[in-house]
Amino acid sequence: MSKAFTVHPDITQAETLPSSFYRSQAVFKELIEKVFAKSWQFIGDKSHVEIPGQVKPFSFLEFGLEEPMLLTNDQGNIHCLSNVCTHRGNILCHEPCKTKQIICGYHARRFNLQGEFQFMPEFKEAKDFPRKEDHLTRFPLKNLGPWLFASLGEEIFDFAPVLEAMNRKIGFLPLEEFREDKSRNKDYLVNAHWALYCDNYLEGFHIPFVHEGLNAVLDYRKYKTVLFPHCNLQVGHSSGGEHVFDLPKDHEDFGQQISAYYFWIFPNMMFNFYPWGCSINVVKPISLNRTKVSFISYVYDESKLDTGAGAALDKVEREDEFVVEGVFKGMASRVYKTGRFSPKMEKGVHHFQSLLSEFLGK
Repeated sequence: MSKAFTVHPDITQAETLPSSFYRSQAVFKELIEKVFAKSWQFIGDKSHVEIPGQVKPFSFLEFGLEEPMLLTNDQGNIHCLSNVCTHRGNILCHEPCKTKQIICGYHARRFNLQGEFQFMPEFKEAKDFPRKEDHLTRFPLKNLGPWLFASLGEEIFDFAPVLEAMNRKIGFLPLEEFREDKSRNKDYLVNAHWALYCDNYLEGFHIPFVHEGLNAVLDYRKYKTVLFPHCNLQVGHSSGGEHVFDLPKDHEDFGQQISAYYFWIFPNMMFNFYPWGCSINVVKPISLNRTKVSFISYVYDESKLDTGAGAALDKVEREDEFVVEGVFKGMASRVYKTGRFSPKMEKGVHHFQSLLSEFLGK
């Protein structure tokens, strides 16, 4: 079924994914298993477990997979572990806390903060115990500055090129000094398929027609998209030379008036860097026709807040919601099937849809 969804590698010849892709419940479920289960996901930052002994429970991909996981700080080393007891499958930790051991509240099985089995009462007679399966699964964990990314570790793609691509552009920023501003965080519910939200994000084509305010501060003529394996970058140049990054002389973009670096990471994460800091957007599939988008703000320079391309983010989001929901309604049309890509302005959309086609075909 999914192998029918192919995207021509040549954008000048390619057609977009058909409307049936966005209307099929079977394809939606397949995307969860073949795309999200094979992905890396943003899971917060180091501050959640900055003190040795701290542990924090969370779910890998809210709504979609809900895999119970646990962040732990073991003498300064951060681990990402399964939050499911290897005895009877009980959830080990329900709330963030500080502890020396992870103890199951069901039968008192104990693990250290690296996830290694330590003790289990009434198991002296058990043969070949403990097995390796009695330790907690340790999941792959990567970081960019303070930000943490985890995966299920099942045929996942190499995350190193993603981090390298981001460091190449924003490595000059003191990311460890970025601090989450929870007062600016917000969740949005969008009545549309999650992939359509990503489609919209991945092109600046619509900016002059949808975002009047944003278009006033960006130079649309210089807007460009750069592709990398499993991520891409949209570069926003300032139209007036104001509210731009202070790029160091050894930066490859030195001398250019850049007001935003928009990074998208396959399949559902956006890292939007502005002179004031970073707005992280995580797109979470609730159902075929409903999506939750979480905006998480990390501030570096408060004096530059609400200026340039990084201003009025709520207004821009509402404008995007309107068009994305309109497109999703259009996918139900009996006469619309598929479209074509603008080779100049929709490289990012073609990249994304090509990756979806590739992962579904595996």
